Amino acid sequence: MRTPRIIGTTAAITLTLTVAACGSGDEDTGSGDGALVGEGSGADCQIDAAVPVGAALSLTGGAASYGESQRNGLELAVAHLNEQDGITYELTVEDDQTDPRQGITVFENFVGDDTSIIIGPTLSNGAFQAQPIAQESGVPVLAISNTAAGITEQGDYIFRDSLTEAQVIPQTIALAAETYDLEQVVVMYSNDDAFTESGYEVFASSLEEEGVEVSDTLTFSVSDTDFRPLLTEALAAEPDALVVSGLIEAAIPLVTQARDLGIDVPIIGGNGFNNPQLMTDAGASAEGVVVGAAWNSTSDIPENVEFLAAYEEEFGRAPDQFAAQAYAAMTIIDVAVRHNCSGERDDIQDGLNNIVDLPTVLGTLTINDDRDAEHEAVVQVVQDGAFAVLG
Repeated sequence: MRTPRIIGTTAAITLTLTVAACGSGDEDTGSGDGALVGEGSGADCQIDAAVPVGAALSLTGGAASYGESQRNGLELAVAHLNEQDGITYELTVEDDQTDPRQGITVFENFVGDDTSIIIGPTLSNGAFQAQPIAQESGVPVLAISNTAAGITEQGDYIFRDSLTEAQVIPQTIALAAETYDLEQVVVMYSNDDAFTESGYEVFASSLEEEGVEVSDTLTFSVSDTDFRPLLTEALAAEPDALVVSGLIEAAIPLVTQARDLGIDVPIIGGNGFNNPQLMTDAGASAEGVVVGAAWNSTSDIPENVEFLAAYEEEFGRAPDQFAAQAYAAMTIIDVAVRHNCSGERDDIQDGLNNIVDLPTVLGTLTINDDRDAEHEAVVQVVQDGAFAVLG
């Protein structure tokens, strides 16, 4: 492991990483008995007991590519923060298996073992099912990839550092409409997933706002892999672009099959397309795909430049947005804990409500009154096998 250093925070902490199988969590962490209340504040905060942080991530199942990036981001944050004095974080990562039922079990375990704050789950579908468990028990949750509408509306203990589709898609459509002179498009989305349905709704309203006609709307299932019949319909409509709300597992075959059928217009994707796996697996077919993003991989802010270099050194490849949002989560949690110099659940909730203009790898971030993150978004296009800023 390389020499740790701090990225994106003004205060240093110590962290230890534990990757646990679901069903563990019977160890008494001391939360709730005052052991997690320290002395001092900010950079001078000293807490004797380890602050337990739980992460429910999709390490297997359909969203495993997202979950792997998230785990990497968290592990890197641990490595960069583990030699400093003041606070120790004990991080436990459990697999939600891309299954809302398993996500519920993971959350129940974290709630029962006095975990101070929960990160995740990876997908919005799982979040909607699991978050009420944490809300009812007064455990703060920091969502790091859930962009569907209504996530933070489930309660005052639910926060997120991921921008919503409603924050990113309108900007994406506005710039794409201007850049490609869009007049009419075909919209496609999976209609059995909360995230992709939410993305579709924002796409539809954004297209209407920009005066772009939707000549056809085609739906598919998250389990579909053969999109040729739908794409043949789309091709017949002669659209100026395809607009797609889908997960990466759909994005790769859909983009590949679209190009094979001769659809050479821009393909505009939602947050599910935001994954280097798209370029790796779809190859040249991914060229020209437009994606709105909550993280600018080309940003030259110091936090991001250091993050990019450190991630590539540690994992041998470039990070994606999901790794960046996971990394930023630890920055946010650290500041929230230091706000009251306490790892108690209610004190962390209070600290999260006081995140304002915080430097992170995502940019300068504020958590607003709705407990959603606010920071600058970016519109990217695939060029020469990599994301580049559009325009």
